[in-house]
Amino acid sequence: MPTMKSILFVFTLLFSGMALRAAASAPPAMANHPIAIVMHGGAGTILRKDMTPQMEARYRASLKTALQTGYAVLKKGGTSLDAVQAAIQVLEDSPLFNAGKGAVFTHDGKNQMDAAIMDGKSMRAGAVADVQHIRNPIALARLVMEKTPHVLLVADGAEKFAQSQGMQLMPAGYFYTKPRWQELQRALQAEKRGRKSLALEENYPGTTAQGFGTVGAVAVDRYGNIAAGTSTGGLTNKLDGRVGDSPIPGDGTYANNLTCGASGTGTGEYYMELNLTKDVSDLMEYRGWSLKRAVDYEIHDKLVKFGGENSGGLIALDRQGEIVTAFNTAGMYRGYIDTHGNLVVKIFRDE
Repeated sequence: MPTMKSILFVFTLLFSGMALRAAASAPPAMANHPIAIVMHGGAGTILRKDMTPQMEARYRASLKTALQTGYAVLKKGGTSLDAVQAAIQVLEDSPLFNAGKGAVFTHDGKNQMDAAIMDGKSMRAGAVADVQHIRNPIALARLVMEKTPHVLLVADGAEKFAQSQGMQLMPAGYFYTKPRWQELQRALQAEKRGRKSLALEENYPGTTAQGFGTVGAVAVDRYGNIAAGTSTGGLTNKLDGRVGDSPIPGDGTYANNLTCGASGTGTGEYYMELNLTKDVSDLMEYRGWSLKRAVDYEIHDKLVKFGGENSGGLIALDRQGEIVTAFNTAGMYRGYIDTHGNLVVKIFRDE
């Protein structure tokens, strides 16, 4: 028979855990929590020799604009969800990144895009996959989260829902960019020569750098709430209907006020099989690891052990506003504005 002391001990553990979760999800009385935002624009074989100074400047400027857009939302007292969405939309509207306007082409010559957003306070998420006519998939993902009882809508169903919410469907030509089309033609020619059927990397427009151009953002707002979002065009020459990790909560996108928010970029199949972003959160919650230790383990140890060497990267931010960026590739487009307001943009490994 359990003693009264042991029963009290169990109840103490239960109620302390509930209190921790309540504290993590409820906003403080004063909205003065330190704010921060971190973003990525893809990871891969990105070296200085692969791009001209002019193109490097364009990539840095785009990341800077996206960060400043998201940070301005936070500074005015906006939510982390608003900041994440606003920042990602800047990169979705740029032809430089593999999301929205700059999305890559499938084997059949289509642009099929995925996106997800997650709220660390409510633990709710919204996502879309294989949409072909949505200018800003991240905005539609948020509508799925807020306006439906579902998490993920795909293809025609997602676009019908978009129209019901007043979103305009874009013509396929909006997403056409010459560099991405040429990239598909090279992949198709390589396929004919007997090489691998899928081009797992794409060239960044205007450079000879190769990688995974997914974009993502994580932010913490003045109420201490974390949000994360990710948007992508997937893989060049991917099979029609292929869905990667970006729109799957816990794989390419995750947020939990109790621990952290994270967004990944890389070969999505690895991230899906390893539930990589949620694993970072679980290591923090159940093992008490720091954010940096958890992220480094996932990217430099676990991912590599499962064959994911040189396969991608991750950005993350915890409830104190600590920022971590990690990648096992030669470079990653990344940047942040920390809790002190410092803006940093980096591309290469040696920065």
